[in-house]
Amino acid sequence: MNLHSVLRASRIVLIGLVLCCAVSVAAFAQGTRSWEQSKFDDLEKGTASGVAIRNAGGLELAPSFKLLYATPSTYIWAVAADDVGNVYAAAGSPARVYRITPDGKSSIIFQPQELQVQALKVGPGGVIYAATAPDGKVYKIEHTGSKKEEKKAESQSGDVQKDAKPAVDASWSSSEYFAPATKYIWDLALDKAGNLYIATGDHGEIYKVTAKGEHSVFFKSDETHIRVLAVDAQGNLIAGTDGSGLVYRISPAGEGFVLYSAPKKEITALALDRNGNIYAAGVGEKRAASGIASASSMLMSLQSNPAPGTTPGGAGSTPGPAVVPIASFPSPGGGLTGGSDVYRIATDGSPTRIWSSHEDIVYTLAFDSHGQMLAGTGNRGHIFAIEGADQFSDLLKSPASQVTGFAQAPGGALYAATSNLGKVFVLGPGPESHGSYESDVFDAKIFSRWGRAEFRGTGNVELLARSGNVDNPDRNWSAWKPVDLGKGAEMGVPAARYAQWKAVLHAGGAKPSVDSVTLNYLSRNVAPEIEDVSVQLAVRYQPIGKSSGLNLGTDISGSSGAHFDSPVPSTHDRDAIGVKWNAHDDNDDQLVYSVYYRGDGESRWLLLKDNITDKAYSFDASLLPDGGYTIKVVASDAPSHSPGDALTTSRESRRFEVDTTPPRIENLTASLEGTQIHVRLRAEDGFSAIKRAEYSVDAGDWKYVEPVGQLSDSVSEDYDFKVPLEAAKDAASEHVVVVRVYDKYDNMGAAKTVLRGK
Repeated sequence: MNLHSVLRASRIVLIGLVLCCAVSVAAFAQGTRSWEQSKFDDLEKGTASGVAIRNAGGLELAPSFKLLYATPSTYIWAVAADDVGNVYAAAGSPARVYRITPDGKSSIIFQPQELQVQALKVGPGGVIYAATAPDGKVYKIEHTGSKKEEKKAESQSGDVQKDAKPAVDASWSSSEYFAPATKYIWDLALDKAGNLYIATGDHGEIYKVTAKGEHSVFFKSDETHIRVLAVDAQGNLIAGTDGSGLVYRISPAGEGFVLYSAPKKEITALALDRNGNIYAAGVGEKRAASGIASASSMLMSLQSNPAPGTTPGGAGSTPGPAVVPIASFPSPGGGLTGGSDVYRIATDGSPTRIWSSHEDIVYTLAFDSHGQMLAGTGNRGHIFAIEGADQFSDLLKSPASQVTGFAQAPGGALYAATSNLGKVFVLGPGPESHGSYESDVFDAKIFSRWGRAEFRGTGNVELLARSGNVDNPDRNWSAWKPVDLGKGAEMGVPAARYAQWKAVLHAGGAKPSVDSVTLNYLSRNVAPEIEDVSVQLAVRYQPIGKSSGLNLGTDISGSSGAHFDSPVPSTHDRDAIGVKWNAHDDNDDQLVYSVYYRGDGESRWLLLKDNITDKAYSFDASLLPDGGYTIKVVASDAPSHSPGDALTTSRESRRFEVDTTPPRIENLTASLEGTQIHVRLRAEDGFSAIKRAEYSVDAGDWKYVEPVGQLSDSVSEDYDFKVPLEAAKDAASEHVVVVRVYDKYDNMGAAKTVLRGK
């Protein structure tokens, strides 16, 4: 294919695309319009309570989410449950381990000198292993008291939140189990034989402590921090790191193999499904080696408690009291950027990214009783259900900033721990009995009448609507009005600029869901607006409207109010006058334009051209005699309205002058005076001032000459000048003197005279 054919094909494609756009705009801009919400990106802007948002679009009831216990601590770093459903929470600020029964009664079973209890595991026989920071140590916590003492501690659980220094439950004892001489202990794992594995920082080591208390370095990584641990069905240890985002598989003999080097710098969570697939959450952007911020470099000082109201390492934190380890708990603005990914490493070792978010940071992963993966995130406190590659639901938003841990709860439910503030919730196993969703506020841009609502969904769903004339619904909008979907689905809300809908889902025989909601409305027609009209001399525009089948000058815009104008091609043509304008219509109606002119001292506007679809028009300057003029452009939205309903507006240009007639040269004379030629002439123009004059002798170079009085500012100027000859012999020769003069608009007049020799 030659270049000509390629260009021709490209033009055909462009014409087709523009025609499609023009047709779609025409259809959109007329009459009744609609606002539909069904996509995840649109629904995510609304407010859900007990309602999950599917990434494929639509709403459904979320799993039940009930508060079990609100701790006095700011952060909960980890949770673990025992065989009878008690949940244990490792907390910080203040550092404690809480024991919470399934009915919400709590007691403190451990309160160390360190500032944080960072990790937690429940071992055989109900033994609790707890790791602290800084100067990491592992403590063994055991129940040594009677049932009577335990019930007494539970009955006093309310004092936990009232007393500044509550007593530790006397039925539990603690002892130092292992001190690896490292600052950071990030995670703990137990295998079936009762061996405890300890993930540490500073030197990237994993320690192994046997059931008999024997300890050793089990694995040494070249990464600075081992962040998370898990044990697979074959007894292999799975480990995630901070620095290069590595996922290791380490055999029971301590032989490590890198399964995956993630695109993110830090692995924050691990989970294994029943088939042996490994799931890993990665956060933070990798940088050059010199710029890698390891977990230890991101830690704030841990020498005192966080100041009230500050966030750890956040953009709004205040100097002074130190906060918590950012690597274990990335806080808003805490150095971790780029959102999160969740990867699946299949049993054959092949990795796949199955979920990604630009703003949510994953802190924990777990599977619910249905085998569905859940991701607890911050710093918006959302829990996501990840069903497959790029298939997920935004299940719910917790009342806390971060969801930091999951543990199995009785009856197939999950315990969910949060931070900011430290709370424990029960998630599932069944859905909420009802939930509600409020859409974001829709701006119709113009005062509008609201008609029918269109609903697609199943089950017991109530639909409500309201409207108002300010963008905040709390500022005197109409009350929520139920929409009777069985009787016309009229919204019945007052005419107004803004509107909003709400869906209430009720559990029942059929699973309630909302697939899409559409609100129909008709905006009051408003006149078009013309921002400016400019006139350019010596410009000719190439028409691209009706004459060529294209209408690139027409607004191509949606209800967002954004306007797109394609530039109109132009060429330089001194015999033309170009008019250009900017205009739009708040209704997004199609517009047609008429161009008029009026001369100085005239009262009547004369039509130059009507039915223009471009935003530019040019015409021959010879149509207008020399003089001063004004252009008027009239815009009409008639193509989008019934006859009689169209509105128009107009705008005038600034006054401009037209001068296409060259100046005249009169009384041109030349005489020989010695060795000089004496030239006289008068230049006159019928409209504009003489701009300059030039002369040439015997086809020589053009030379500038000033008028008598030097100032050139009048429609008539006299010139009187002498031209020296180069030699005496030239005085006897014949000479041709040519003069040309220009007016203000560069129209040129010329004349010549012949001087005969002696």
